[in-house]
Amino acid sequence: MSRKVVLAYSGGLDTSVILKWLLEQGYEVVAYVADVGQQDDLEKVRAKALKTGAVRVYVEDLREEFVTRFIFPAFKANAIYEGRYLLGTALARPLIAKRQIEIAALEDAPYVAHGATGKGNDQVRFELSYYALNPQIRVISPWKMPEFLARFRGRSDMLAYAREHGIEVQATAEKPYSEDDNLLHISHEAGILEDPARPAAEEIYSRTVAPEKAPDRPTHIVISFKDGIPVRVENLDDGTVKTRPLELFMYLNQLGRENGIGRMDMVENRFVGVKSRGVYETPGGTILHVAHRDIESIAMDREVMRLRDMLSAKLSELIYYGFWFSPEMDFLMAAIDKSQEVIDGDVWLKLYKGTVYATARRSSSSLYDQELSSMDIEGGFNQQDSAGFIKINAIRLMAHNAIMRRKHKAWGVEP
Repeated sequence: MSRKVVLAYSGGLDTSVILKWLLEQGYEVVAYVADVGQQDDLEKVRAKALKTGAVRVYVEDLREEFVTRFIFPAFKANAIYEGRYLLGTALARPLIAKRQIEIAALEDAPYVAHGATGKGNDQVRFELSYYALNPQIRVISPWKMPEFLARFRGRSDMLAYAREHGIEVQATAEKPYSEDDNLLHISHEAGILEDPARPAAEEIYSRTVAPEKAPDRPTHIVISFKDGIPVRVENLDDGTVKTRPLELFMYLNQLGRENGIGRMDMVENRFVGVKSRGVYETPGGTILHVAHRDIESIAMDREVMRLRDMLSAKLSELIYYGFWFSPEMDFLMAAIDKSQEVIDGDVWLKLYKGTVYATARRSSSSLYDQELSSMDIEGGFNQQDSAGFIKINAIRLMAHNAIMRRKHKAWGVEP
């Protein structure tokens, strides 16, 4: 069998060491660099992979696909893990894995490899995606292999190995925590952040300005939706308009960054069963989430919304756990798509010092009836009918009260 392996490569210490180690194990390594919007010099990453020994390097621009096929569908579903995390890392992993499997097919490589640790979520997200897309693929996961763990007990061993093999590392610039950067967010975790009682210092944040240092005047924008997907954003202060998906989302990121929007510091439950503290910056995603929820408020039926919210919680869990390519995910997304067929319209928002809130909304599919809702206008339905409506809903409450009174009387206790 061929010993060719496609390695998901970032250019950092871990994947650079893994690349060299795979070569020592007799593998022919093809390095694959996924551009999902991280702020790295990818040509330098390419050069480093070749210098380290890769026979070929693929640098793939996946940003447009990331926005249209992963970010927008997830936000259409209001996917938020444990009520707070906007799934920045989790959404990128299935896309990265998908292209890696495609490259393995192009290269006729029977193996794929990644640098995720055996304690985190990413190992699960990558490997579930690999197997779902190609059940015959063979996965090399060094951090779960005894021979790799025996060679590298910690970061100092990896740094020594890198020096020994002439692998360039920016040891002096190493931060005492780990980061994952993409178009949707940047995460900060591990290292000094492992103590949840220790506040994250301001210098940790890199994607957003501190809210107190954001401009003293608000930014006013309007976002237009079609079938739950953003199709246009306009800055009402300077007239800037964006309509193409990637440009639109990058512009929301810019506005969120400038206004200090999208910070989140939380302790979450990893799929493997341990808790993890994460500090996240999701500027554009936070704006988009608020806008989407607001347009739904005027255009979505109440009972559909309640059912969709139940589905959103499960869908968020599936994304976080790594089941993007699964039959249950297909089923849930079909239901989400159905719920979004009339979610069209415009939402006006104010961005100011770390906050984003809607100020107005309009929809051609609006279910809002001003005359019916008005406290000043008589009409819509006979208000006297409400008396019977209330009495019917009170029947079970009165029955429960009677039972409790009888029970307390039997016990000789005042209710």
